[in-house]
Amino acid sequence: QVQLAESGGGLVPPGGSLRLSCAASGRMYRSWPMAWFRQPPGKEREFVAAIRLADTRTYYANSVKGRFTIARDNGEFSMYLQMNNVEPEDTAVYYCAVLGKLAWPPTRDFDYWGQGTQVTISS
Repeated sequence: QVQLAESGGGLVPPGGSLRLSCAASGRMYRSWPMAWFRQPPGKEREFVAAIRLADTRTYYANSVKGRFTIARDNGEFSMYLQMNNVEPEDTAVYYCAVLGKLAWPPTRDFDYWGQGTQVTISS
């Protein structure tokens, strides 16, 4: 029903910057929260940040506040995650997700997922 495509992953040294992008298509609504999750090697998936495109309300995990910014992009159902001052702990596969209901702050039962993009922080 909703398809997601992430891009922008790669290798970056500690302290550097990276921008991840996500575009949604299909039966999508701007009032449905979009979010980034990440899964470090050997660990469980964790929430990173969310945005409601309709009014650009945002919500962040404490671990990324002040370093990451989630924002609406130019596409109708597009958003991105600007990652600044990255740390080795940020290494993970990052997934774009959509919550197919009205909920804010968003609950964690997201319905649609992208395939993921690898982010590696290394010297």
